Amino acid sequence: MNNKLISIAALLAFLAVVLGAFGAHTLNELLTTERLNSFETGVRYQFFHSLALLMIGLNANKLNSTALIGKFMLIGIMFFSFSLYLLSLQELIGINLSLLGPITPIGGILLMISWLILIIKNYKKTQH
Repeated sequence: MNNKLISIAALLAFLAVVLGAFGAHTLNELLTTERLNSFETGVRYQFFHSLALLMIGLNANKLNSTALIGKFMLIGIMFFSFSLYLLSLQELIGINLSLLGPITPIGGILLMISWLILIIKNYKKTQH
């Protein structure tokens, strides 16, 4: 078990619930449908990956390199979801944040890498 990873996952899941509620109850009247959909995509990916981090943390003794998987997934969440939040809210807060646009796909790539590392580590473990 990796308690640090479990705590980070729980915090990210909590934030996903808070941000999801904020989007559903406040932003739905303030953002365009397209911007709200982007915001909700960020929440969805953050929540799914928070649950994945939780499972990885709970099963750390069965997996190798949970720290590496966790780092890629955590940075991926931050880049992907948080760039979507800021891009979605840029008109509302009055700051042009379009320079964050390239950060979103980098976050997606980091999330994919974290899953690939998990696949490889699990496969290697099953081969021994």
